[in-house]
Amino acid sequence: MKIAIVGAGIIGVTTAWELAADGHEVSVFERRGAAAEESSFANAGVVAPGYVTPWAAPGMRGKVLRSLLSKHGAIKVRWPLAARDIGFMARWQKACKLETYLANRTRMQRLAFYSRQRLHEIVEAREMVYERSDGYLVLLRSKREQKLVQPGLDVLRAAGTVFREINADEARLVEPALSADTSLACAIHLPEDEVGNCRQFALLLKWEAEALGAQFHFNCDLAPLTRAAPTSLQLAGGSDAVRYDAVVMCAGLDSAKLLRPLGLRIPLAPVHGHSVSANIREPLNAPRSAVMDERFKVAITRLGLRVRVAGSAEIGGAPDQLNPAALQTLYKVLHDWFPGAATLQSGVQQWKGARPMLPDGPPVLGASGIPGVWLNLGHGSSGWALSCGSARVLADLIGARDPGVDLEGLGVERLTLGH
Repeated sequence: MKIAIVGAGIIGVTTAWELAADGHEVSVFERRGAAAEESSFANAGVVAPGYVTPWAAPGMRGKVLRSLLSKHGAIKVRWPLAARDIGFMARWQKACKLETYLANRTRMQRLAFYSRQRLHEIVEAREMVYERSDGYLVLLRSKREQKLVQPGLDVLRAAGTVFREINADEARLVEPALSADTSLACAIHLPEDEVGNCRQFALLLKWEAEALGAQFHFNCDLAPLTRAAPTSLQLAGGSDAVRYDAVVMCAGLDSAKLLRPLGLRIPLAPVHGHSVSANIREPLNAPRSAVMDERFKVAITRLGLRVRVAGSAEIGGAPDQLNPAALQTLYKVLHDWFPGAATLQSGVQQWKGARPMLPDGPPVLGASGIPGVWLNLGHGSSGWALSCGSARVLADLIGARDPGVDLEGLGVERLTLGH
């Protein structure tokens, strides 16, 4: 089949690779000048399937309110708020019900475990080498935090996640550079989880897809799809329409605008995150792999010769404006756990990226209901963790094969039913 993919982030690139590997004629269109330039550019890079969970959870409304009053709160609402932000928050509140949350968490984790398996298969088959390391350590600063995470540990057990609750001394054996000056009650060690450079992987896989014949077209701002010819694409500035056998929408936030003329209302909203990447000053003072500060919801990861600190969740605000308070929190958490690990005087990359999020959590994957138009979007903060599995699922659905993983609740009907 002649297939067009809209978007060349981690979702679009993995989808291109899987479809090209299946023998399809693949063309990828991206409005930016290179692959993985937006949400995939400088994210935390953690692949921890057991920790993939919906943002819409019981008690989250209270957490948001408390966070708004806290200097280093993990969640912030910033002005101006767009209409889509307000609509997103209204639907998000409805999805915080326990029953809805449990169903969506199961859907996301099922896909996340499948995706990690697929990631490993691709890396092994293609002998890919990129910045990555094994292990994930969740740091709990107090006994209260230890108590609060217990229900989450029950979830990990139910999902079959390999982990250990360890004391502070054991945690420092896993990550010897952890500062002794910051109080640490205990930690959760997940040895089978990992951290990897999402953008680096995306660029490597793009080259692999191109070797199979996939073509990537950059600086292509596409016009919205049309009801008359939904599988035809043309540039927003005007060009001849080119028809395809299928179009796969992987364009993150832009997907909603491009799909609207087809009658598809996808309630995507940007939830912004920040990261700071800096060169490692002294390797012995830096993390070996990845740690998560549970209190501040900040991840510190080792990516080759750099350390990356990532976190924050912001609704609203100017998309291209860094939030100094969010950056201050990242620097604080880095200093708390790994003082002196990074060179912060020069060569520091500060980044803000929009996670294309759906109100209830899981992505939308599969047929759109419009013949020839397919969806692979709305992965939110879990795009890297869900990308390889989502792409394989989509390729199998297009090829009319059993995808090998339960897709209940991941179709577009979940949104049209108002769930």
